[in-house]
Amino acid sequence: MYAVKEIFYTLQGEGAQSGRAAVFCRFAGCNLWSGREEDRASAVCRFCDTDFADTKGPGGGKFGTAEELAAAVAEKWPAGAAGIEGRATTAPDKGPDDGASRKKFVVCTGGEPLLQLDAALIAALHGHGFEIAVETNGTMAAPAGLDWICVSPKAGAELKQRSGDELKLVYPQADAEPSAFASLGFKHFFLQPMDGPQREANTRAALRYCLAHPRWRLSLQTHKILGIP
Repeated sequence: MYAVKEIFYTLQGEGAQSGRAAVFCRFAGCNLWSGREEDRASAVCRFCDTDFADTKGPGGGKFGTAEELAAAVAEKWPAGAAGIEGRATTAPDKGPDDGASRKKFVVCTGGEPLLQLDAALIAALHGHGFEIAVETNGTMAAPAGLDWICVSPKAGAELKQRSGDELKLVYPQADAEPSAFASLGFKHFFLQPMDGPQREANTRAALRYCLAHPRWRLSLQTHKILGIP
């Protein structure tokens, strides 16, 4: 049984895949916060800005099999969209938004998707022609077969997934300085300003850090700027 908050089609708004069309599959549940406001003060992660506490969102629900959920994800990809057969180019030095963007793309997020994302679902999504990305807090090792791994570390939580495609650190976090992660095995390193009342100040701080430490790139939540899901 898979518990899913919502499934929707949009543009990826953050990080290295920003601007790419994707189906988002947001799983219910997380191991760092219950999702209930009354528990936020005692949570490991106290700044989460997503709603994942139930299965009542658009396209959400409980799915009995991996194929059932994969089919629900596939239904959200628009019929006749260009490139759905996944014929990616093999030209060298292509970024994540070149040849890869010709494939159907699903982002498994949450909550914490690795509480539920398993080999059966990975196989089922691949069977429907999807390239599979995951956005995880990194407290569990990612299963084999994923095409894109984005880890967003949280202060106070042990980081077990220490390599992947993209490390996206919400900034600033006390006891989670960027320097603690800069030597890990990721291809891309992003700072994403923490949302909330201090967003403008946090954005300026992240900008200054990226200018002083060019390995890090600035990630903005462009979906919020554009007013899309």
